[in-house]
Amino acid sequence: MPIARAARRAAVRLGAVALTGAMLAACGSGASDTSSDAAGGKVTITVDLFGSFGYKEAGLYAEYEKLHPGVTIKQTDTEDEQDYWKSLQTRLAGGGGLADVQGIEVGRIASVTQQQADKFEDLAKYGANDLKDQFAEAKWSAATTKDGKVLGLGTDVGPEAMCYRTDLFKQAGLPTDREELAKKWATWDGYLELGKQYKAKAPGKSAWLDSVGSLYTIMIGQEEERYYDASGKLIYENNPAVKAAWDAATEAAAAGLSAKLDQWSPQWNQAFAAGSFATIPCPAWMLGYIKGQAGDAGKGKWDIAKLPGGAGNWGGSYLAVPRAAKHKKEAYELVKWLTAPEQQAKLFEKQGNFPSSTGAIAKVADAKDPYFSNAPIGKIFGDAAKEAPVQVLGVHDKNVADQITNALSEVERKGTAPDKAWANAKKGVDNVMG
Repeated sequence: MPIARAARRAAVRLGAVALTGAMLAACGSGASDTSSDAAGGKVTITVDLFGSFGYKEAGLYAEYEKLHPGVTIKQTDTEDEQDYWKSLQTRLAGGGGLADVQGIEVGRIASVTQQQADKFEDLAKYGANDLKDQFAEAKWSAATTKDGKVLGLGTDVGPEAMCYRTDLFKQAGLPTDREELAKKWATWDGYLELGKQYKAKAPGKSAWLDSVGSLYTIMIGQEEERYYDASGKLIYENNPAVKAAWDAATEAAAAGLSAKLDQWSPQWNQAFAAGSFATIPCPAWMLGYIKGQAGDAGKGKWDIAKLPGGAGNWGGSYLAVPRAAKHKKEAYELVKWLTAPEQQAKLFEKQGNFPSSTGAIAKVADAKDPYFSNAPIGKIFGDAAKEAPVQVLGVHDKNVADQITNALSEVERKGTAPDKAWANAKKGVDNVMG
């Protein structure tokens, strides 16, 4: 939700949750740092997130409130990160309606550090630098400005695997053993070939995968340079890695392997329970999302295998405190606690969000998930996290990605020719870049 930030980031999302007038008032529009809502030391900390962070579902808010009498945590969330980011930009520009804690998807963090540092608190003022050794270097540095301001603390990362429905595989005559499948789809060509075999004997109206946009995203997550190079130059148009992921996605569309579902849409959510697709590219944070959407009926029907083509990362998020937050100190203390190794380990074990805390990674190495056929998720995602490249992030990283996946949706849902769709993606990027 983020994964995802989304999905980074890992629970049932019934749709975008609109902020009511009362909540906007609770979030506050001033920059004061009062420590209580009323006499008696009571304080309400507001948290605004996107996708599937899983804190409420894992019981972490309730635990924090028990440890801190007088503190109440109120969360609002928006299912689609694009909608969330647009709303956040509007509120940052106006200075009002901001929560005490705001989630930031990893694809937006360069925009925050390079263009919006004046809109967020420097957490170093509250002692955040003492936490640096708890985080992977790449995760920490991405949220730190050139002059040393720490604008967010890392939640999860999104090491990638492939989730699949064992019951649907059996009905189509395909193997279900995760090790055997990892060998059969060691490459993306192997994955698409297996998809064509599945289509020939697919049960019901099920498809091989949810969307070609998710295929593209998981593939491009295996690359160090995607949309920008290390110097900050925009390179997506001529990057062979982008072309390879685009070509694989459009090939999947042409072969009819996709269920043609836009990720995060109501139809996509319903498809988990309906068995509308047999595989889904699966960053760690997707596990909790699958559990939430497929429900108890899905337990034991899912499994997880190593990703085709090697390790990669999709998503991951940060928690930040806006300058206009009402309760800055209290917000920082909550952020510090939520991102501590103990809480990151609990979140992974309950929801699947893979830790960005090095201490937490060690704690979950042996974790297994009974919902996913007792898959060794600690090892699968731990190995992927170790092997994944450190990605170059640019100011408009997420915007470029969104335009490309939007264009791929045109290909699979409207039948737009790939060349025309690519031209539309480029126009969209140009418009975003101004």
